Amino acid sequence: MCLGRQQNKLGPVCAQRIRGKTKSALHSAQADPDSVLRIYGLISNGGGTAAAETSEMLRALCSCSVTPSPIPARGHSYASQTESQVTMLRWLVCGRLGPVWMWKALLLFVAIAFAGQLLGVIFNKSSVQPAARSIFSSPDAQGPSLGSCQPHTHIMFLKTHKTASSTVLNMLYRFGEERNLRFALPLGYQLGYPLPFNAHRVKGYRGPRAIEFHIMGNHMRFNKLEVEKVMPADTFYFSILRDPVALAESSFAYYKEVAPAFRKAKGLGDFADDPRKYYDPRLRNNHYARNLLWFDFGMDHNANFSVALAQRGEAMIHQAFKLILISEYFDQSMILLRHALCWPLDAVVSFSLNARQQKPSSTGGMSGSWMGKAAAVAGVNVRGARSQVKTPPNLSLTEEQREKLRQWNALDWSLYKAFNRTFWEEIDRFGHAQMEEEVALLRMRRDDLARVCLRDGGKPVEAHRIRDKTIRPFQSGLVKILGYELHPGLDNITRTACLRMIRPEIQYKDVLDVKQFPRAQPVQAQPGQLGQGLMIAAGGSFLRQDSSRTGGEKLVGGGAGGRMVEERERDWDGSHLIRSNQTLIQAQEKGRLR
Repeated sequence: MCLGRQQNKLGPVCAQRIRGKTKSALHSAQADPDSVLRIYGLISNGGGTAAAETSEMLRALCSCSVTPSPIPARGHSYASQTESQVTMLRWLVCGRLGPVWMWKALLLFVAIAFAGQLLGVIFNKSSVQPAARSIFSSPDAQGPSLGSCQPHTHIMFLKTHKTASSTVLNMLYRFGEERNLRFALPLGYQLGYPLPFNAHRVKGYRGPRAIEFHIMGNHMRFNKLEVEKVMPADTFYFSILRDPVALAESSFAYYKEVAPAFRKAKGLGDFADDPRKYYDPRLRNNHYARNLLWFDFGMDHNANFSVALAQRGEAMIHQAFKLILISEYFDQSMILLRHALCWPLDAVVSFSLNARQQKPSSTGGMSGSWMGKAAAVAGVNVRGARSQVKTPPNLSLTEEQREKLRQWNALDWSLYKAFNRTFWEEIDRFGHAQMEEEVALLRMRRDDLARVCLRDGGKPVEAHRIRDKTIRPFQSGLVKILGYELHPGLDNITRTACLRMIRPEIQYKDVLDVKQFPRAQPVQAQPGQLGQGLMIAAGGSFLRQDSSRTGGEKLVGGGAGGRMVEERERDWDGSHLIRSNQTLIQAQEKGRLR
């Protein structure tokens, strides 16, 4: 191309000539794309330093946009070829966006960022800590050593009413769910209550011990012979009692609109002054108003008190149950239960569930509750279930009225005194010093879990304040049932464990039902599904449509256990009842149990 080339370099004269041609070619490129191709030829043939210098000049000139005029019409194929060549040259020469210094700065920035990232990884290796373990996997979860015993997994808990039994049931639910145990779940939400328990009330029951059930704990009226058809021979039986006066206060608040005897009384003190004025043993649901514990254990709560009768009842319970807990000493009860069942400490740590708000509420009643809405849909005529604001129940009692309630519930009072005595005998054998130490550990553990799991310092809150609607407790009666809210931002393991501790009884039963019977839909307590004017309440109460609203409630004659029904009478779930061997059995539809 130019003479005088030495060692792949051009002389100054030749280089000057190439630069001059390049400039003129660039100027002419605005008029003729072929000129741009000539530039490409110059660069290609120039070689060495001249080519490099020309390229630098072209890149400098490329800072101005060079837009060639339309290609002259020289044939379609030629125009297309020329246009593609021009485009390629632009990419090769002028394709960079912006000046070179900008690209250099960008490359420098990328290099610095990469170096920083690399150095950060290197220096952080020494400071990286393993993910924090969940509080539920800490050594404190196990509690003091229990020796070489094996945990009990066959358990029957008689869930008595208004005795903190929902909290105990939550423990059983948690323990069983964590270990994939099988529950003897009801077809609905109760095991046939208030009728004496029958084995066919258990969902999935196929005959005496045909299937291994591990845990039974939903509301029932105890019937040991029927329970033994369901539970294994080595089952551990236990239950819980409460002072009958305190139980009457809670029962009056929960069941005032359910039990006719309570519904007629202005307040609990009014009822205590003259219970027989309001109580009719033939009226349905009046079992909530007298000797409720005695009734739950399957005995005749309307029987006249006698020492001999009380002693027979106590002996029956002693024989059937290995441990009776006392609600007033709940933490001590949990320590005894833990040692009896050989369970870890966390299995008996709990938050109080299904608790009522102690401060009287200005509103309430069934009209604003889930029960009231259900009653309205089902067409149940329930006194007081109107839309006006409800007056909170008057639970105030004088000492004289408290004594009258003990006399009215004499069988329960005798039962409570007897098992309160045996309870403290158990603690004597356990050791008071050890009991105090383990109770302190249990309370400390409860506080630790509350700080981790719960909002508002672990205080229970009203249901409408709970953001997660799936864990709001159902409301019943004239009192507000409280629940809990979880802390946000919990890791999955911790959140799952915390959620189990606060999940209300009815929702928890549904969760277990779905796991245990994945193909069947659980029975939901939905108002639209209620038939025969009947519904089930969270606290174990139920309502039927009364025959009248003027004291003409349906009568039930007193029989074995204080109750008898006529053939073809309907049960709480709308099914017919038949009498067989003095036991009320649900008439099963063909193929109902699968």
